[in-house]
Amino acid sequence: MAESTVKVVAENRKARHDYHIEETHEAGLVLVGTEVKSLRAGQCSLRDSYVEIRDGQAFMVGSHISPYKQGNRYNHEPLRPRKLLLHKMEIRRLTQKVREKGYTLVPLRIYFSGPRAKVELAVARGKHTYDKRQDLAERDAKRAMERALTGREGVAPTGQRGRGRGGGAGDSGGRGDSGGDED
Repeated sequence: MAESTVKVVAENRKARHDYHIEETHEAGLVLVGTEVKSLRAGQCSLRDSYVEIRDGQAFMVGSHISPYKQGNRYNHEPLRPRKLLLHKMEIRRLTQKVREKGYTLVPLRIYFSGPRAKVELAVARGKHTYDKRQDLAERDAKRAMERALTGREGVAPTGQRGRGRGGGAGDSGGRGDSGGDED
């Protein structure tokens, strides 16, 4: 059996910035026809979305799937809550986690696994402002280190540039002519 292809439609990058991700789960999405067509066109945003559990069912709230351009009057509502397909035991386990102080369910990305639309959920704990600053500082330091390493490949180390070769500015080249008086 061949593996199904995965096509990512939307990612919630802000969630990775605002939350500590504890664990992730995969859930199916219940969609209407125009929502599927709009998702395939990449018209989706997960920016302020979250997952809510009501009456033993999970719903994704706040996600925006744009109306399908070629849709007619039966086009979908962009911000409607969308039901998530999870096993009963998974919903119970997630409910227990969410009841703990500080945990929430956040969608990380929507993707197609073969013909089916899926959402990757995260059980997450909110970050404090100082955690966010620390993460940004670590990321900047890592980026600067990588930039320094890639910038030095094939180049002589600092302080060694121009040695042994004549013709540099202020370099006499060992010829004895300093450019001064020769009296």
